[in-house]
Amino acid sequence: MGKFIHAADIHLDSPLRGLERYEGAPGYVHNATRQAFDSLVELALEEQVDFVLIAGDLYDGDWRDYSTGLYFAARMRRLRDAGIPVFIARGNHDAVSQITRSLSLPDNVCDLWQKGPQTVVLEKLGVAIHGQGYARPAVTDNLVRDYPSPIQGLLNIGLLHTALDGREGHEPYAPCTLSDLLNKGYDYWALGHVHRREVVHQDSPWIVYPGNLQGRHVNETGPKGCTLVTYQDGRITDTVECHLDVLRWTRSVVDCSAAHTPWDILSILREAAAQEMEQAGGRPVVFRFELTGASPAHGALVKQEEYWINQIRVLLSEESGGQGWLEKVKFRTTSSRDSLPADSQYLPRGFLLRYFGELEEDEVLLEAIRAEFAELKAKLPHDLFVHHPDLDLDNPESFREMLAHVRGLAASQLIREEGSSHED
Repeated sequence: MGKFIHAADIHLDSPLRGLERYEGAPGYVHNATRQAFDSLVELALEEQVDFVLIAGDLYDGDWRDYSTGLYFAARMRRLRDAGIPVFIARGNHDAVSQITRSLSLPDNVCDLWQKGPQTVVLEKLGVAIHGQGYARPAVTDNLVRDYPSPIQGLLNIGLLHTALDGREGHEPYAPCTLSDLLNKGYDYWALGHVHRREVVHQDSPWIVYPGNLQGRHVNETGPKGCTLVTYQDGRITDTVECHLDVLRWTRSVVDCSAAHTPWDILSILREAAAQEMEQAGGRPVVFRFELTGASPAHGALVKQEEYWINQIRVLLSEESGGQGWLEKVKFRTTSSRDSLPADSQYLPRGFLLRYFGELEEDEVLLEAIRAEFAELKAKLPHDLFVHHPDLDLDNPESFREMLAHVRGLAASQLIREEGSSHED
């Protein structure tokens, strides 16, 4: 019986987006990808695995800090000293990495060919590893077609960085179909590129995306880690998902319709945060909350957004013992008075609500507004938008969210003015 580890999309030293503004943040915030990789190395040593597979994107693009490569080389020496070889198929990020091209690695690391598929036979283990790395960042060819036939009598493993026939949020690199993989006759396909764990096919062959090792932003939620695989007599006998991340990201949509005051909303968030912290198993958690629903608390919220954001930060810190971090709050509540009829008393707000309702249905007008905003954005410094992906006007969803936020702010202002006129 033997074991190996299948990992991918490590993105060493990639920053955690959304936490840059936290000065004095604990080391796990700044070194999360390294700590997760340390856990991978420890797992390999503890399980005494026969080898480690990395299915691409070891590095994070055109990263020029050579301390990243020196760190990786040091960890590879630990595995070499334990007799554990490592096989890497470069991904799109590795293809542009300065480190990949210039850093010498210990002799237990095999960087598979990029100009064509390579087969490495581990005779004592009865294993054949077939793989090919990226020679350039954007590989649009079906690499699988040129992979060799399986070697009879051995456990055949395919190592590949691919989006298969398409995965949401990922570039369609090295495209291939499920049938392409099945027809090769391999026993296990160790895939990379998709950052969420997915077992594409189970048994004869196993086709697995392990997901990335550490979530780096709010779109990479949930547990992260690698796959520990057991094999015997030329077949896979078991696969285990191993969580190695040092902190978790979570997105929660919170219905605030029953909240009468912002303090009621804080109570709701306290319960939601407690559940997420429990599921994280003692790890720190980074939260994004989206507050929704028609609520009497809406006006007080949007009037002092920054104040309530800081109150939520305090709540998370207190409830988690300093282990809870706030990435963002999206205020998507509406006033519980929005549904009132647009008669003479509510004419301004009625007009506003009708206008935004019509706007949401008018794709031509939406595109014209988006284009005007894009022109304005082009005149502003690029650095202004680096840490504000929600201002990506090329993203239709982000643009619609921005309009919804404007609608809520305008409606709240009109409600306050209506209240003032009633008092007069």
